[in-house]
Amino acid sequence: MNYLTDKHKTLSESQQSGLMKWFGQLPMDKKAVAIGLSLTVGINSAAMAWKGSASDRIYFCVRTPQKKLVCQDQNNRPFRMTPFYWSQWKSDGMPRQIVRNPAMGVNGLVKATNPYKPFWAFGGFLGFALAGWMLRHCQDEEKQRAIFEDIAQKRDAARAEMAARSELLESYRDVAIAEVQLQADLDLIANDRTVDITKAEIYSDVEIQVAQLDATDALFEAQTAGMTEEQKAEYIKQLREMKTPYLQGSQTLQGTIDPNDKVTGDEQGAIAPGATPTGDYLHPSEGLALNTLQALARADSSTALVAAPGSGKSVTLNYLIGRILADSPGADIWVISAKNDSFCGLREKGRVIVFSQENPDLAKEVIDNFYTDYKKRKQLPESKRESLPPLILILDDWLVIADQLSKHYSDWNYGSKLLDVLLIGREFNTKFIASLQSFNLAALGIEKMDAQTRMCLNLLLLGNRYIKNVREQESYGVLELILNRGDIIPGKLEREQIKSKYLDIKAVSYQNLRPVMIASVGGFVVALMPLLSNKVNSIASEQEYLDRVFDLEFNLSPTHQIHPKPLSEVAKKIYEYFQNVKTKTPKTLRDLKKADRLSGYSESELIDGVAELVKTEKINSDGNDSYSLPDW
Repeated sequence: MNYLTDKHKTLSESQQSGLMKWFGQLPMDKKAVAIGLSLTVGINSAAMAWKGSASDRIYFCVRTPQKKLVCQDQNNRPFRMTPFYWSQWKSDGMPRQIVRNPAMGVNGLVKATNPYKPFWAFGGFLGFALAGWMLRHCQDEEKQRAIFEDIAQKRDAARAEMAARSELLESYRDVAIAEVQLQADLDLIANDRTVDITKAEIYSDVEIQVAQLDATDALFEAQTAGMTEEQKAEYIKQLREMKTPYLQGSQTLQGTIDPNDKVTGDEQGAIAPGATPTGDYLHPSEGLALNTLQALARADSSTALVAAPGSGKSVTLNYLIGRILADSPGADIWVISAKNDSFCGLREKGRVIVFSQENPDLAKEVIDNFYTDYKKRKQLPESKRESLPPLILILDDWLVIADQLSKHYSDWNYGSKLLDVLLIGREFNTKFIASLQSFNLAALGIEKMDAQTRMCLNLLLLGNRYIKNVREQESYGVLELILNRGDIIPGKLEREQIKSKYLDIKAVSYQNLRPVMIASVGGFVVALMPLLSNKVNSIASEQEYLDRVFDLEFNLSPTHQIHPKPLSEVAKKIYEYFQNVKTKTPKTLRDLKKADRLSGYSESELIDGVAELVKTEKINSDGNDSYSLPDW
């Protein structure tokens, strides 16, 4: 037996007899022989104790007045007793009617046939008890052996599983190395081709410029042929002071090269009023990222914002809250956080609960009240659900808070409440936005990422390279984790396409310390995050982004002509829906998603199309997700 401590060993040995200690050292076959012998002794002794009588008996009869001897009772049992009680009865005065039974033994005395009957009974008890004791000892040892065998089986299974995983990882490593090598070869070939093309372009530009210079020199020589040096100098001065139709006002060619005539970036008016510096835009996908954030803010389903520290999680969360409040000023929003931030003014309104380990009751109360309000909404008829304002719970740094709540309230299941809101809350304009530092969805009540969960839960994952305490750090792990998970991105081809886009944008993110986003809002989006902190006007599309870059680079006038752009395909379809609908009542985004002619578009595409129609004043918006034609 394996003992836990020396004290355990001492106590166990003090309770164990020497016989059992000797018995425990025997092999199994000898133990079986010992048990069999003990059972044999017990059975034989019990059989010997069962037969015969252990003491002498005196049989007697009663003489009736009719001189008849009665030797049995009414149940035909003979009258008898031991010699001791016979002599005791005789000394106390035996009636004269009592006489010995002459038919039994010698004058009624029958000698004992088994005088050692008690000893045989004790031997039988001892044999059975010893056999049972030994069997119990074997049973205890068998239980311990079964435990050790179970542990050994689990150990062997774990070793086999680890070996299989190691083999799979080795195979994956070889494939990954081959992919990296192939990609490196392709990049090297592409780089060589780019270098060759660049060289050719440079050579051609140089040759063109040389030819132009030669032609200019030849033209100048032809124009000044026959002039003296003084006449040539006067001719050059006249050309420099000459006004041209391409210059404005009193500008001259000499004035265009005057360094005092330049506008620097530090002076007021270097860029048109209200514009954003072009340096803020590093990649065309930033407009797509901004549209995705707006779609997440307007979505009626819950969102998980997953990002490691330093990835821009707090700035993104504040942007989402700001967009929600801008679209729905009457939104009922509560925040549970580990830090006392403003959260777009919600703290000043008393709607931010700073979680405390010493007093977690307030956070629990907010979650319970939020769920109670949600259950009240579930009791409303369908006609009253459309006008419900958003009911939103913000869970900031939720993994830390959820862990503490689980320790304080072991019988309180917050996960089931959040899962209920996730799966059904969108029907009642109720959702939550959870900020997590790792991809641990169990804190949201999600045990498995299945198709239904993927449909109901929006994902927003961020990664970045940043500098903290004069040290470079990276936080791309969350993004690269889901790129290899089939339960998050089911299709292998889709995973490879997303991974390719991610690697392309990650290079820009890594070089410029700008977060990269992978989001799931109906479909997956990979984009570079814009600078949300100093964003003035949102970019509705990549084309508008290009237009803004063109204006900032080439159009420095305060005002310029804006040419109307044709409507996108989804905007045209939405406009046709409004024109052909039968009931002339304001429509919501939910109504658009139910329309048959718009069933092929995702939620984010519908949001972009509606925004485009509102911007071009094709439809009107009341600011609370309600849209109508101007003539309704």
